[in-house]
Amino acid sequence: MAETRVDLSVAQTNMGDNTAESGNSAAGQESYSAFFYGTLMAPEVFFTVCFRLSNPPAEVRDKYRFRPAVLPGYCRHRVQHADYPGVVADAATPGREVRGAFVDGLTAENVAKLDYFEGSEYTRRTVRVRLLDVDDGSGGAEVETQTYVYRFKDNLDDEEWDFDEFRRDKLRQWVREDYVFADCDPDHPATVATEDGDEAKQS
Repeated sequence: MAETRVDLSVAQTNMGDNTAESGNSAAGQESYSAFFYGTLMAPEVFFTVCFRLSNPPAEVRDKYRFRPAVLPGYCRHRVQHADYPGVVADAATPGREVRGAFVDGLTAENVAKLDYFEGSEYTRRTVRVRLLDVDDGSGGAEVETQTYVYRFKDNLDDEEWDFDEFRRDKLRQWVREDYVFADCDPDHPATVATEDGDEAKQS
């Protein structure tokens, strides 16, 4: 797929700020965070989306931290006829939560590329996640960040999406630039939820 220009100005809206901790802040850039629960949990996919390289140089990789985290009040299901999942709110079911990866050190350019990659099926929304201890999986600090919530609940299968299955069976093709961006439309990035919960279109 040909290189596509993405409007980076849209990425400044409401992304969880982790300036004090991030590696990118050292370069004078404003820094953001996100919670990933699907294909982007794999660093190789994240770096392919943001840099078109599944294994960029160490000086690039080291600017980002992937930490296990839990998103409460949501459920994750496979999108019909797709390799990836979507999450939707499910506050009615006690104990419902989604395990994923909290990533900080994101730049505005990264966020714009992620919006482009996720597309109009998703809304980027502010959420609170609980960081997990890497060693035993116990709970840690609760932080505010953003995640991509699926917009079309009727398009989700009943079954849970399996990350281990994705890594085993699908990861190889998802680190190919031509495959990752094949269905992306620069005119239809992810929408961004406003503070009152409405969706704002990006232009």
